[in-house]
Amino acid sequence: MVRKVRRLLTVVAGAAVALACSLALTGTTAALAAPKPKLAPPGVDITGDRLDQPLQLRGDTRPAEVNMVIDQVKWLGTTGQLRGPAAKDLGPKYTVVVLVAGTAKNTYDLFPLAKGGPRVYRPAKQPDLSHPRAGWFLGRLNMSETLRAVGVPLAPQFDTLSGGIGGGERVLPEDALDPKGNLDTALAELQRLLLLNIGVVLVITVGLAGISLLVRRRTR
Repeated sequence: MVRKVRRLLTVVAGAAVALACSLALTGTTAALAAPKPKLAPPGVDITGDRLDQPLQLRGDTRPAEVNMVIDQVKWLGTTGQLRGPAAKDLGPKYTVVVLVAGTAKNTYDLFPLAKGGPRVYRPAKQPDLSHPRAGWFLGRLNMSETLRAVGVPLAPQFDTLSGGIGGGERVLPEDALDPKGNLDTALAELQRLLLLNIGVVLVITVGLAGISLLVRRRTR
């Protein structure tokens, strides 16, 4: 009788262990087969002057525009200037929030029409709770054109160069665009250079002649 009970308990225990293993394997297989949750694409949100609602750009639909905006701020160093231009010289302000996996990570204030060239301000308080040193930076010369290209209501700026750092109202002065003036200047400089070379040759020739006469007198 005791042996029969022991055998029954052994069978029941074995069945329970087998069932537990089967359930564990089933759960593991289901977990492996289940699709991983898809992360939200990177993006940027832009708010500011004459924007009634945030301009939302996402990497899955407008990757080129997202990269263009991020390129305006990704090169910033660890330290910037403590003071920026006066408030009256800053012009319209646009706040850019960079999102990673759908979560706000960094924020920057862009001033594309600031006097003396575009400016970027990075506040010390960031959405990801990091605390970089607050500072002002010279912006890229193509900041206004980049923002306009992605949908910010800015007037076209035709006299700025693409890329680079720093800025101004006009990169090339008006007289630099006058080919006739440049040609006259170049010819005048060439004539001046030729006259200078001729003068040097004459001085050397006279010097050599004088040395030759002096040597002849001493050898007689």
